[in-house]
Amino acid sequence: MSDPVNIIAFQGMPGAYSELACRQVEAGMTTLPCPSFEDAFAAVRDCRARLGMIPIDNSVAGRVADIHHLLPKSGLNIIGEHFLRVDHHLLGLPGATIDGLTHIHSHVHALGQCRKIIRELGVKAVVRADTAGAAAEIAERGDPTQAAIASDLAGETYGLVSLRAGIEDAAHNTTRFLIMSLEAKTPDIKPGPVMTSLIFKIRNVPAALYKALGGFATNGVNMTKLESYLDGGNFQAAQFYAEVEGHPGQRGMQLALEELEFYSREIYILGIYPAHPFRLTAANTTG
Repeated sequence: MSDPVNIIAFQGMPGAYSELACRQVEAGMTTLPCPSFEDAFAAVRDCRARLGMIPIDNSVAGRVADIHHLLPKSGLNIIGEHFLRVDHHLLGLPGATIDGLTHIHSHVHALGQCRKIIRELGVKAVVRADTAGAAAEIAERGDPTQAAIASDLAGETYGLVSLRAGIEDAAHNTTRFLIMSLEAKTPDIKPGPVMTSLIFKIRNVPAALYKALGGFATNGVNMTKLESYLDGGNFQAAQFYAEVEGHPGQRGMQLALEELEFYSREIYILGIYPAHPFRLTAANTTG
């Protein structure tokens, strides 16, 4: 087995988009497929892998289910982020033709992101657990009328050919990943833009959330993400996941966090990490 120092874990089968993200970020590391997100976290926590590559949201499908619940319990730190442009391929057996297809298999989100080609071909969409698994099944079945929507890496992994590339409906289809590590790796304040991810619970009093977040506005700290979800099955208590631009060592962030702490029952910083250059590119494109 490879040295754990050179291993990066991901959830999914070989050829998954998460593995593609691993290869883009850490081309020299060995990838470790894991059946679940919990298994990927455990691989890093138990030192069987040095890093974990975890998808958190997609520009079309939204946030990845369960991730926000699992992050606080993972025992890991966010040390980076990566944005992967999703390039869906229609994968078939060697010799298969688009005209001969009757069914297309893939994850429910991938099928939903490629509705146009499914309608165009008049084929039946078949939901599978994941994209790479769908590709593996097509290769195993050996039926040229069946195809999968997955990555080019999945095609390469399972010996399939791309019948058509770039079949996603939305040109902006992008998945954001968090790079996780057992040890925190806090960047310096000065070199460049920094992101801070945190989870907090507010007191159950009127206007607590409004007042808790006011410190970010008054101190000029930009919050790029705020999501809520139920805390422990209690319908009257919410937990919030937030991402803000800034370093806790900066004065504005210090004041904002102090105000947040005053109105919160609990604050947990998941990671302080360099902002990916994609953020600036996306802002210039949409701004």
